[in-house]
Amino acid sequence: MYTPLLIIHSLLRWAILLAGIWAVYRSWKGVSGKTPFTGADNKAGLFFMIFFDLQLLVGLLLYFVASPLVKTALSDMGAAMKDGVLRFYAVEHITMAVLAFILVHIGRAKVKKAPTDALKHKKGLIFFGIVLLLVLLLTPWPFREAGAMRGWLY
Repeated sequence: MYTPLLIIHSLLRWAILLAGIWAVYRSWKGVSGKTPFTGADNKAGLFFMIFFDLQLLVGLLLYFVASPLVKTALSDMGAAMKDGVLRFYAVEHITMAVLAFILVHIGRAKVKKAPTDALKHKKGLIFFGIVLLLVLLLTPWPFREAGAMRGWLY
């Protein structure tokens, strides 16, 4: 069960990154060009949020059910806090992921409720931009210590 979930989780990061870049680009374009808020702008934020929802669901399954790294870390949190990789997966990754999840939902709600197109774009740029930055920070990329044992796909 671990490997299929890990592959799905890893592939979803690319969907999140693409949707996040799309949402941030649409918001930036709206702010800088003072363009109307269109259906494409709405869909960009919506897809970003949907992919994030799926990612968190799969991630929670990995965290609480399948991940041998997390199981090792949770069995001895004192030792895990001294190991950068175990600490990353047991604490940092999930904390930033939940924070980003909350922010993408708050951002989507703020965008929907904003009274003007300019405010919709501005709120989207702020919230989706912060979430995209968090995603880049919380991902165990292959060039990071926590992702050194993994490739670009999983």
